[in-house]
Amino acid sequence: MTFLELAIKVLEEVGKPLSSEEIWKIAQEKGYDKEISSKGKTPWATLGALLYSSTKKDNPDSPFVRIGARPTKFYLKGKEPKSLETSPEPTITENRDFDLLETHLHDYLTYYAFHYLRCYTKSIAHSKSPKKAFSEWLHPDMVGCDYSPLEDWSREVYELSLATGNIPIRLLSFEIKRELNFSNLRESFFQTVSNSSWANESYLVAAEISEENEFRNELSRLSTSFGIGIIKLNIEDPDSSEIVFPAKYRETLDWETINKLAMNPDFREFIDRVKIDLSSKKPHKSEYNKVPNIEELRRKLSRKS
Repeated sequence: MTFLELAIKVLEEVGKPLSSEEIWKIAQEKGYDKEISSKGKTPWATLGALLYSSTKKDNPDSPFVRIGARPTKFYLKGKEPKSLETSPEPTITENRDFDLLETHLHDYLTYYAFHYLRCYTKSIAHSKSPKKAFSEWLHPDMVGCDYSPLEDWSREVYELSLATGNIPIRLLSFEIKRELNFSNLRESFFQTVSNSSWANESYLVAAEISEENEFRNELSRLSTSFGIGIIKLNIEDPDSSEIVFPAKYRETLDWETINKLAMNPDFREFIDRVKIDLSSKKPHKSEYNKVPNIEELRRKLSRKS
């Protein structure tokens, strides 16, 4: 049974909208989880990611419908709840004024990266970099490492990959902005190229991204040309955050740039931690950004509203 087949089975039996967490909990109670061939530690997050992907606007054949926020719930097409027959679906205001600073967005990206990119992250404080050396050099706002092979691969395969020099991890770099529009697109984008091109994957992240067609076309062109991915954080419903344009994977790391970035103690601690975790074959979660739960993020937003 696949995750989506499990969701269909649960929703058919329950007959009402459920969040991805509720679907998984009911599946466990009924024993359906045992029919899923997944060894991941957060299967409910995998289920949620698949449901969100299935209900995107460019997938009209999806059997699922997404409604509401805090939390988002799902139901099956053709089985609309009675409460929806007379009331419209709740919507999220895309251009809502908000006073979250870029630093406040780190928690939202940490949550998204952990659950949907399988990535442990660390924030990089620019203020810790030397003021004189490489004064023109800037640093990514956040870096991350995907250790999923440590969890998914057998010991023998993992050790063989190390022996052959094929390091089984993925290093990611993130540049964070409150919003993206024509007024700051080029500056933000080329700052991301300068700060993030050392990693396997690089992302420009924002909580608000202009929906203007001309802007989206230009954003797509720049993303394709330079291999930079675009992530939209949804602060109203963090599980609805998404990769708008994917990053191009780079096989080879830019070691010269990594060496320059290592002048920052936060970045130096990050690469030292990656080395230790690879050697121990286990990521030490306490050494990375603390991953907030969804309720913590909702409380954060309510305090800022």
